[in-house]
Parts: sequence; C-alpha cells; structure tokens
Amino acid sequence: MSTKGTIILPDWLITTPHEAPKAEWGIRMVGDKVEDVALNAELRTRYPEDQVWEASGQVLAPGFVDAHTHLYGVLAHGIPLSKAPSGFWPFLEDFWWPLVENALDHSMINAATDLNCARMIQSGITSFYDCTEAPYALPGCLSAQAQVVRRRGMRGILSFESTERVSAENGLLGLEENARFIDECKQVGGLVSGLMCFHTTFSCSADFIKKAFSMAAERGVLTHLHCSEGTYEPEYCLKNFGVRPMFYYDRLGVTGPGMLASQCVQISKEEIALMAERGIRMTHMPLSNCEVGAGIAPTPELVEAGVTVGLGSDGYITDFYEVMRGAFMMHKASHLSPMVMPADLVWYLATEGGARALGLEKVGRLEKGWQADWQLIEPHLPTRIASFNLYDQLLLYCNMRDVRATCVAGNVLMKDGQVIGVDFEVLMEKTREAADRLWEKASS
Repeated sequence: MSTKGTIILPDWLITTPHEAPKAEWGIRMVGDKVEDVALNAELRTRYPEDQVWEASGQVLAPGFVDAHTHLYGVLAHGIPLSKAPSGFWPFLEDFWWPLVENALDHSMINAATDLNCARMIQSGITSFYDCTEAPYALPGCLSAQAQVVRRRGMRGILSFESTERVSAENGLLGLEENARFIDECKQVGGLVSGLMCFHTTFSCSADFIKKAFSMAAERGVLTHLHCSEGTYEPEYCLKNFGVRPMFYYDRLGVTGPGMLASQCVQISKEEIALMAERGIRMTHMPLSNCEVGAGIAPTPELVEAGVTVGLGSDGYITDFYEVMRGAFMMHKASHLSPMVMPADLVWYLATEGGARALGLEKVGRLEKGWQADWQLIEPHLPTRIASFNLYDQLLLYCNMRDVRATCVAGNVLMKDGQVIGVDFEVLMEKTREAADRLWEKASS
C-alpha cells in the first residue's frame, strides 16, 4: 500500500539555483522529505490519492538559510544613545557590549527569539544559525531559547558566543554552555542543534581558542568565530602576533573544515587562499557590515577561490530578500562590474550555500530525498516572469510580504500569508517590554 503525500503544483519550481527554473513543475512531499519532482501534470497522474496544493501564480523555492544571526539584536533597535559609535571598536566597547549583551537575560533573549522566529517564517527562512553573547545570562540560556525555537518548528542551530572579555571564568562558562547544549540536542534529537562558538582573537586567549576547537572536535560539530569584521582585528593580530588573523589561527593548528568564520570583511588575498586550502567555511553579512562601517567583504573572491559561503542577516534585517539585494548590489558597485554576484549565485548562497556552510545535510534544494523545507512566493510584478529572468525578478522586486507559505521538514508553518499559531501583536508587545527593560538597564 503506497503512502499518501502532498503534491504542490506551482507555476514555477526552483530545485536549485544551479539550474534554470522549471515552468509548471512541482514536488511531492511525504513526511519530512521531497519524494518526487516532476511536471505538475505528471504528479497529478502518478499520485491521484495525494492531497493537492494548488499554487497557481506562485513560485515554489527552497527555504532560505540565515547562516548567521543574533536574534536578540532586535532589542537594540532604536536604543537611546548619548552619541553614535564612531567606528567598529567604539561600536563594541561603548555600545554593543555594555548596553546590549551585558544586559541580556533569559526572558529578553526568549522574547526576541520568539518574534524573530515568526518573522523568519514570514520571510521564507526555514533554517538559521543564532549566536548569543550574554555573559550574565549563563548558565542555561541556550536550553531556554531552544524551547522557543522548537515550539515555532524551525530548523535552528544555537550557540553561545564565549569570550574572556569579562573574565577567564566567564569564558569557560560559555564553552561549557555550548558543550552541554550540543550534548543535550544529540540526546533529544529533532530540528534544533548546537555548535561550539567563541568571539575573536582579541577577546580570547590562544589556549581558550584551542580548547574551544578541541571540545567541538570531541562532539563532531563546527566551531564558529567572528573574523576581521573591521580593521581592528587584523591590526591587533599584526601588532601582537606578527600575522593576520587567519594565519594566527593556522599557527594555532585549528584551521580546517571544522572552522566556520563569519564576516571576514577585512581579509587579505593570502588569507582567502589559506581558507580555500584548509576548507574553512564563511558566512557573509552584507547589510550589517555596512551599518557598522566595517567595509565590504571580498565575497566574490571567496566564492571564486572555492570557499563554502553562506549568507546571513546578522540579526540586522530579518527580510531575507533585503539581505539578498544587498549582496547582489554592493559587490557590483565595489567591483565596478554588473557581472559580479549574479542573481542565481546569490540565491544559492541564500539556500544551499548557507546549509553547506552550517553543515546541514540534504537542506537547501528541492530534489528527491532532500528535506521538505520550502517557501511559496506569489510575486505581483508589472512584467512577466520567465525562466531567463525569474531569479533577478524575485530578488530585485519581492519582499517577505510576497511569501505565502513556509514549510520546514514537511510541517507547514505559514499558509496564505499567515504564520500558524502566531499572534504578532502579542509577540511585539512582549518584545517591547523586553526592550524597555534592556534600555532601562542601559541608561542606569
């Protein structure tokens, strides 16, 4: 007896951005996987007993993978400041660390996580990696946050950004928080998992960094770090170690496929070559890099060198169409070439590229045997969509409001533009209350 499934029948199907979009093709979904991909007419004939999801006028695409975010960052939107940070280091030392991260507690993190999970679902994001630094929210903040993510049904990777900037003891608590959470997730199973994480070379000692990588290797997970987000870190490493950050990590013996480096804005050609040689993964945050005045990452060069690259929001703007537009446009401007970062490449970085950067298996494509993580987009455009222009049209002119449905592991989380089981007014009010408490701490 055959298992019943659901056939989804859109006008257009994106299986992978490496291929042209397919007109009048759809998928069959059984459980948490894609079981068949074919012409809509063929799917109707093959599976007459299946539930039919009519998606006329819509595009079925892989769900986005936000490969790097700080969900608690929404609490800092509009925070009162006596003066704006004048650069990357003042941004950290005078603003982000004392006024935001040092003030966070479990309830603040959870309120921001709940709202942002719902917003990500609205945006067609099905998987994400979140990095929390809250030195005074230890221990237990990841387990508490995971309950929220599990309730929302998303595929989430959570970590604590361990750092010795408060104290060596606090840094160790952060590493232990990650290790305990990774072990917990492996026991529980499901869509939520963890990885090891520390901050940077200028906030963590050599022994601390090596310990983080060792603990990750014992558990078979990646180790994440921020790298050269601005000019401060390369200058720091050159002054203190005589080499740039990637070569410092190489000297420590920790570079390799288990290393996930975010930002990588101010890196050299030689560092790019080293990353490619060692198999280091990278995540690119185009909009937040601009917002903090860090610069423009050499992402086209990283991709060209063969580095595995994903795309992230950094918690700055949740609408992933905006993030893609940033990656699509700013590199063209910086390279003085409209041929740089074509739309299909940006779509790849936003889907399978991000999944590969995070080590997620069978995520990011709509092909047989892959996870049923998808979004349905209903574009309202003044000109017609065709195979040759679909990637550009959607990237340039669509937003999260055009996403009509989102599905993770076969579970539909949004339908007809409505996130199931979510009252946004309630989530917004809880987030405002959390932000008010954060701001009160910041002003005291």
